[in-house]
Amino acid sequence: MGVSDPECDKISGRACTAAALRNLHSRTGQQPDLIVHRGMDAIPEYKNPDLLPGMFPTLFPYGIGGFEDKLRDAPLSFEQQARYYLNLPDRAFRYHHSYLFVVLNILQRRAAHLHTFFTVRKSNFHDVARKLTKVSSSVLDSLASKLEREHRLSTLTVDEQCAMSLLQQVNTISARIPGSHASKIYVRNEIRSYFSYFGLPHLFFTFNPSPAHSPVFQVMFGDASVDLSHRLPRLVSGRERALRLAQDPVAAADFFEFMWRACFQHLLGWDFSKRRSSSNGGIFGRVRAFYGSSE
Repeated sequence: MGVSDPECDKISGRACTAAALRNLHSRTGQQPDLIVHRGMDAIPEYKNPDLLPGMFPTLFPYGIGGFEDKLRDAPLSFEQQARYYLNLPDRAFRYHHSYLFVVLNILQRRAAHLHTFFTVRKSNFHDVARKLTKVSSSVLDSLASKLEREHRLSTLTVDEQCAMSLLQQVNTISARIPGSHASKIYVRNEIRSYFSYFGLPHLFFTFNPSPAHSPVFQVMFGDASVDLSHRLPRLVSGRERALRLAQDPVAAADFFEFMWRACFQHLLGWDFSKRRSSSNGGIFGRVRAFYGSSE
């Protein structure tokens, strides 16, 4: 009979370090149990099916199921596969402490890479286009280094001054990147176009349902004890509801999507399948158009 300490609470830090060193030094001449590969080159993010399985081995225990795999019969985009993993019956992807943030960061970077473009005045278009084709990557790297070190503009070379003048004539547009300043301007312009076509809106309201106090969210979280047929079903304590909300943000997003669609369909009489108001309308009559944005 023996006693084990799986948490290693009674072992000092030096003892753990010594055990790790002994593990790396093989006495039998074979390779050690733990090998951490390293290199100078960054791992490619695009078209790399081994990226996320290598980052999250607990979510991909067999090392398969990566994103953008060319061997897959039906092509699947990165965003579609990410949404699919969040809707699996096994909620390991939802509950992981960093998977959601890493995937969101990748999607935002791809939006910045693929949906960012330059605009210039029409009078300067040909001159700016000619100068852009002549700017080399080495000049841009040198200019970026000097700007980071806060050098004076008078110390720039002729090519660097030309690249600097291009920055003053070119505007960066990133209207499709969620949360960016350009996307907010894009939304405002769309709202103004609604004004010119449909007229001024007759109603403005903020829709903010509370998932922590809603029985519907508890059911989406997976609480089978909640009976929605009752007018006031019994719920768990407020602290437990708050913990559930923090644990499953995907269920909270699904709850918000379900609630605002239910509000527009059953209260305002909007038919989402036909993308117009229903024949009977809602509590304010027939809705001609609406525009909504999330914070």
